[in-house]
Amino acid sequence: MQIHVVQENESVFSIANLYGVNANELIMANEIPNPDTLVPGQTMVIPIVGRYYFVQPGDSLYSIARRFNTTVEQIAQINQLNVNEPLQPGLRLYLPPQPKTEIEVNGYIEPRPPLETEPRVISRIGPWLTYVSVFSYQVTREGELIPVPDEPSLEASALFAIAPVLVITNIEGDNFNPELGEAILQSEALQDKVLTEAISVMEEKGYRSLNIDFEHLRPEDREPYNAFLRKAADRLRATGYTLSTALAPKVGPEQVGAWYEAHDYPAHGEIVDFTVLMTYEWGWSGGPPMAVAPLDQVRRVVEYAVSVMPANKVMMGIPLYGYDWTLPYEPGGEFARAISPQEALLIAARYGATIQYDETAQSPFFTYRDVEGRDHEVWFEDARSIEAKFQLVKELGLRGVSYWVLRIEIPQNWLLIQEHFSVRKI
Repeated sequence: MQIHVVQENESVFSIANLYGVNANELIMANEIPNPDTLVPGQTMVIPIVGRYYFVQPGDSLYSIARRFNTTVEQIAQINQLNVNEPLQPGLRLYLPPQPKTEIEVNGYIEPRPPLETEPRVISRIGPWLTYVSVFSYQVTREGELIPVPDEPSLEASALFAIAPVLVITNIEGDNFNPELGEAILQSEALQDKVLTEAISVMEEKGYRSLNIDFEHLRPEDREPYNAFLRKAADRLRATGYTLSTALAPKVGPEQVGAWYEAHDYPAHGEIVDFTVLMTYEWGWSGGPPMAVAPLDQVRRVVEYAVSVMPANKVMMGIPLYGYDWTLPYEPGGEFARAISPQEALLIAARYGATIQYDETAQSPFFTYRDVEGRDHEVWFEDARSIEAKFQLVKELGLRGVSYWVLRIEIPQNWLLIQEHFSVRKI
């Protein structure tokens, strides 16, 4: 498969002709929401085996072979070229597909009305999921778990051999609560009750793994949290289950802040079976406009993680959403609106925007003025930003990727999963 960036005055049909594919197939594969009004800078994944490359000035067979992890001889043979003749700019070369890397893929879901949404999404992407993590059973101050309506999602997961993961959190009301976390972590009795109830739910409903997502803990609860995880690991492994944790995106051991200090990367790497790095929310609804998961920042987090824990225990988080900020941004002012990549394309098409691409953040963005005369800035994910993250996964030999959140769909992601990886089933 190949990523094509739409240029001015291109149409679905001209792009399809360029690559020798059917226009309707191109629309359906990408689920293009704006086929009649393409936006300059919009990406399409071309559904072909391998890819085409158009020779640029200064290119050689050697430089192209090195860039795409193949050989001069293979390119020359497939394209019937003389290796001793220079390449002409604009020449279209066919490049064979690269070997696939095996990874695990997790996706978080939030069961809520309408309850048919999550099963529908799982059914569409089930072949490319290792885990579905149900978010979340909230822990109470009495050590009990507040259930969610997870049965439809569990039934859909079973059809695709997806291992369901029970997620427990210290959420109280709508937010992670440090006092609730403290209450659990300072009481052996409450910890035992939480774990007993979690294992009971797992046995009853067919969960295969437990994910503990305790956030905004007090710095002094760092060691109690580690001790709780050790207890959880012992009990879960004794009954045949695995344990994972969700970790704030740290770039070093001394990083301060309510989100970071109680999350001990080396300890989690030692204790649990794998970790999910929440490598997103640099750009967040209450902050200034910027990429949600800028690759340069994501790299810093992942490189720190693999320096203190085995790479095969690290799953890199990828957001499936973006944000639409109303400008000018003012701290404490209007919050940005969360949008899907598909919605971002519709907005850009409606207002005649041109999508730009930040090469440092490896993320697309655009600006527009709405009908009320208000300026906006939008950052989201597209095929280029997703593929850049996949390359980082392969470069560092990570266990896999984890998506927040599966209710938000981005068809191009799953096309690229198939191109780059084989997905392990448990």
